[in-house]
Amino acid sequence: MPNVLVTGGAGYIGSHACKVLKAAGYTPVTFDNLSTGWSDAVKFGPFAQGDLLSRADLDRAFAEHQPAAVMHFAAFSQVGEAMRDPGKYWRNNVLGSLNLIEAAVDHGCLNFVFSSTCATYGEQDGVTLDESCPQAPLNAYGASKRAIEDMLVDFEASSGLKSVIFRYFNVAGADPDSEVGEFHQPETHLVPLILDAIDGKRDGLTVFGDDYDTPDGTCIRDYVHVMDLVDAHVQGLKWLEADKGSRVFNLGTGHGFSVHEVIDQSRVVTNREVPFQIGPRRAGDCTRLVSGSTRAAEELGWQPKRSTMAQMVTDAWRWHQNGHYEK
Repeated sequence: MPNVLVTGGAGYIGSHACKVLKAAGYTPVTFDNLSTGWSDAVKFGPFAQGDLLSRADLDRAFAEHQPAAVMHFAAFSQVGEAMRDPGKYWRNNVLGSLNLIEAAVDHGCLNFVFSSTCATYGEQDGVTLDESCPQAPLNAYGASKRAIEDMLVDFEASSGLKSVIFRYFNVAGADPDSEVGEFHQPETHLVPLILDAIDGKRDGLTVFGDDYDTPDGTCIRDYVHVMDLVDAHVQGLKWLEADKGSRVFNLGTGHGFSVHEVIDQSRVVTNREVPFQIGPRRAGDCTRLVSGSTRAAEELGWQPKRSTMAQMVTDAWRWHQNGHYEK
């Protein structure tokens, strides 16, 4: 069973990736500093606790576990925070990724799957977002991810590092078995915020703006179930193992949901009211982000199987009621 170093493997998406990697015959090695991740989420392989900003931590993990590939999820990812404190994002996301890439190259680990974001595209309303669209991020989060993409291109030219880059849209849902799930402190993602409001764990939900140029005035996003998303990452790893070369893929369903539509679907699934209020727009938010790409389907054979809003909320609600983490 080849080892795969999963940075951020104690976090939301990374922990789901570890579960799917193990089922696919790999040994996921979680590399995480637990600043936002959870030790309870490390269930599917070894844990190498460390920080991307420490080259010594990385060298130790590569030397001990000798991974055949890297799957890189670890990053700060809050848009509001990125607007307030861009230095935190440039320092952690970019410098940390540079350390990781250099360590991977130095240890001969030349297959690299990278978790990027549709935030690299910025505000392009009315444009079908595919991989050829220009990248014009609106905040330090998207800009840091774009910079890492550029790094990967440069290191391929210099060192033969091959990468699959996934620019994905909003992620929701949870492991259907509730072994792992979504839990952040503080919570910033829409679906768990809605479920917290329904469950009385917060006073209510704030909808950031209802005056956007959309049918109901709220932002529209393309949502992908986390299990569909991590399935794509395993397919991306197999793409690299088959020596098909570096490639960029959007991961989205091509269908957007407004904030109000997500609230309405959550009300239907839980059979409970969602207390919410309208607040001001949040700096750095785009009006509409929806994928128009078919590349992942055509080249990877990726087909999202659980990415209906009803299924995403259902799986998230099950985790919300039954799952939890502790440090």
